Amino acid sequence: MLDRNEPAIPAPFVSSLMKVEPQWIDYNGHLNMAYYNVLFDRAVDEVYDLIGLGPDYLKNHGHSTMVAEMHVRYLREVGEHDPLRVTVQLLAYDAKRIHLFEQLVHATENWVSATCETMTLHVDMTAKKVAPFPDSIMRLVERMKVAHAGLPTPDGAGRSVAIPKR
Repeated sequence: MLDRNEPAIPAPFVSSLMKVEPQWIDYNGHLNMAYYNVLFDRAVDEVYDLIGLGPDYLKNHGHSTMVAEMHVRYLREVGEHDPLRVTVQLLAYDAKRIHLFEQLVHATENWVSATCETMTLHVDMTAKKVAPFPDSIMRLVERMKVAHAGLPTPDGAGRSVAIPKR
């Protein structure tokens, strides 16, 4: 049954509009690789607010999330004045983990600049151990998975870093 007090889950989730900050431009004249991760992280923060894993969750429950693995692909440079959004798709989850795929997209021209795939752990911050999500969070994560079930598997999901064998 749908709880009318729970938020709608968009498929995929689309972040608020973001812009490259001038100090993020490196000596090569483009967005430094570290700040792609900042943009991805800000989008995930928006998703976490939607599903109840934001800062209040840590304060009230003593649990949080931590990225255990990340794979970023840099596909096209972005510049200082490019408007950006990040799409976030839930690929999978279990009692203690969330697997997300994100795309950094030019907000007006709609091309993909970079992708980021993460495996995130739910952590009891007092015990410093991975712990199961509470039912309230699992219900929202399940709703997100159902909302995202019709989305195609993103290009690049599941890739690893390797030099191809000849």
